[in-house]
Amino acid sequence: MASFFFFTGLLLLLPCLSLSVTAAKQTYIVHMKHQAKPSTFSTHNDWYASSVQSLSSSTDSLLYTYNTAYNGFAASLDPDQAQALRQSDAVLGVYEDTLYTLHTTRSPQFLGISSDFGLLAGYSKLDFDKASLDVIIGVLDTGVWPESKSFDDSAMPEVPTKWRGQCESGPDFSPKLCNKKLIGARFFSKGYHMAGGSFSKKPNEPESPRDYDGHGTHTASTAAGVPVANASLLGYASGVARGMATHARVATYKVCWKTGCFGSDILAGIDRAIQDGVDVLSMSLGGGSAPYYRDTIAVGAFAAMEKGIVVSCSAGNSGPTKASLANVAPWILTVGAGTLDRDFPAYVFLGNKKKATGVSLYSGNGMGNKPVSLVYNKGSNGSSSSNLCLPGSLQPELVRGRVVICDRGINARVEKGAVVRDAGGVGMILANTAASGEELVADSHLLPAVAIGRKMGDIVREYAKTVPNPTALLTFGGTVLNVRPSPVVAAFSSRGPNMVTPQILKPDVIGPGVNILAAWTEASGPTELEKDTRRTKFNIMSGTSMSCPHLSGVAALLKAAHPDWSPSAIKSALMTTAYVVDNTKSPLHDAADGRLSTPWAHGSGHVNPQKAISPGLVYDASTEDYVAFLCSLGYTIEHVQAIVKRPNITCTRKFNTPGELNYPSFSVLFGDQRVVRYTRELTNVGPARSLYNVTVDGPSTVGISVRPKRLLFRTVGEKKRYTVTFVAKNGDQKMGGAAFGSIVWGNAQHQVRSPVAFSWTQLMS
Repeated sequence: MASFFFFTGLLLLLPCLSLSVTAAKQTYIVHMKHQAKPSTFSTHNDWYASSVQSLSSSTDSLLYTYNTAYNGFAASLDPDQAQALRQSDAVLGVYEDTLYTLHTTRSPQFLGISSDFGLLAGYSKLDFDKASLDVIIGVLDTGVWPESKSFDDSAMPEVPTKWRGQCESGPDFSPKLCNKKLIGARFFSKGYHMAGGSFSKKPNEPESPRDYDGHGTHTASTAAGVPVANASLLGYASGVARGMATHARVATYKVCWKTGCFGSDILAGIDRAIQDGVDVLSMSLGGGSAPYYRDTIAVGAFAAMEKGIVVSCSAGNSGPTKASLANVAPWILTVGAGTLDRDFPAYVFLGNKKKATGVSLYSGNGMGNKPVSLVYNKGSNGSSSSNLCLPGSLQPELVRGRVVICDRGINARVEKGAVVRDAGGVGMILANTAASGEELVADSHLLPAVAIGRKMGDIVREYAKTVPNPTALLTFGGTVLNVRPSPVVAAFSSRGPNMVTPQILKPDVIGPGVNILAAWTEASGPTELEKDTRRTKFNIMSGTSMSCPHLSGVAALLKAAHPDWSPSAIKSALMTTAYVVDNTKSPLHDAADGRLSTPWAHGSGHVNPQKAISPGLVYDASTEDYVAFLCSLGYTIEHVQAIVKRPNITCTRKFNTPGELNYPSFSVLFGDQRVVRYTRELTNVGPARSLYNVTVDGPSTVGISVRPKRLLFRTVGEKKRYTVTFVAKNGDQKMGGAAFGSIVWGNAQHQVRSPVAFSWTQLMS
């Protein structure tokens, strides 16, 4: 399982991988013209089956038929058969299946979610809890460990009557394992199996909804797990573990397996989740940037949005590299990651009396109190990779009984520790390089190990290389709360700008994603290494995979409080109420370099559930608005139809620029023009007779004017428009650079804030 491509820790966000390994059969997703079904077929499924049978004699070539998220099917075809389909007038497109990757607790208190949360929206506690019971969160991931106490259904009423899903069986999974909390569990593996010959090198995973990895159980319990007392990871982060929306129901859709998540399986999972009746879709997975009509998640999410479903996705773990985002479609809530105010300190004491502070989740006996010899870059057979502690790179006679310094990068952090242990080392110092900066991610290592930042890492490396007999002692400090400053943007969190649509600012928001405690599978150890025989009911993980379900759970709370709000309104509430200062009252900082963060890293800011439930105003957008947005991208009508799934799309209404979408944030790309002007519409979801005044902030290189400067909303639900004009000042163009600002509509009760990003030239991919 260690080879699984998670969006946790600092594994890179891989681009979508085309699976054209040989000319043998592979999976293709086929987009059909829905209205072109011949009358001789009673259903579209019959038509799809006939289309495949005309090309292949194999009875199992048709893998999936899609009815809600997509018009078409997935089939196992050879390249010639795929090309034959492309020649048909009834076919809009034939696409090779793509591989997506997973983006891999103190959170409720840190976010201000308590038992009286509903009072902020005018509910009694009883009424809000009752409303929350009707909200269903669908989690597309690696499955679920149903025996976890996080999914206990004690005192929960019957399943909502709107639910149309089910609990599927498998050799290791009985439908009876579902209950009134975990109300559904399905699995989708046909795309995974089709790729098995070239991608799967491990023993087959049983076909069932059961989670053998841990990632899916962790994300599902983060979103909606019930409170579990005395939870910890081997003593770390001890306390009550609970999800964001503890009264919401959970349905899991296993679309990710040992080698990753295949687009055909993801699309099938989204398709079924929509039909089952979920209210929120949580997906901690993604691929590289691609046009929306080629992005499986974007296409499926559009169909979900049309049905009123909020779709929350992780932004990816390829930070701090610019333009590294995944899941940037404007109808998706794109979630980055920040830190909590909790830490797990550990210390390195060097023989020269210097002390380095780092982090660790090591829970064994420790090293005692006697320093031991310290080594760095002591390879075997002239290995040049021993500084990275790659498998087979360490020479046992040089590291036995010593503490080894390992540079972070290439292989998994916990694997480095296993390599040191297997070579006879008694401890490890995991030292960051420039790529990770000062960001520290704690791990449950197999031997005493401390992770330290780049600056201290350079000092420790230099000490080991220049002193005749260097020594080190590692000690561990347990769990510390009220860490300052926090939150800090995680260095691994993927960054803007948005390469698919530069006029849409992404990510949207950040949430807790570093060192998060949540439920875990009992089929895998906390490091996920095969040699890790430890078993624990909870684990601590990091990644935008962890921040995404936090936002999914908060979105469920908003859905319970405001069942008539659209997904766009809920997203707006989360974005415009986010905060951009830490607990020291300073602007948010970036863990990558310690400097101030920007909206390309934190979006609108860090989620603030207490404010989001009563935002005052929202930027709403309808399906028709998103269609006008798509029509402004220069796509063909067929490409727009692939996303919208309507045969009568004509693009008679389209924006002059994609930035005209009624989005809660602004991304201004000047290019060869000096003036950019946008009109936005605000909807009053606060009290009647609410008056708002505008405040703008921006760089000296840009003039910003808003008309009108004041908005009076006489009734609840009233809509008002304003126009903002951005003018790049002569001689001040920042070629290739960027700047940032904000537009805030405020009164005594509410501050409705929109970040603004300015670019003078488009960053080329």
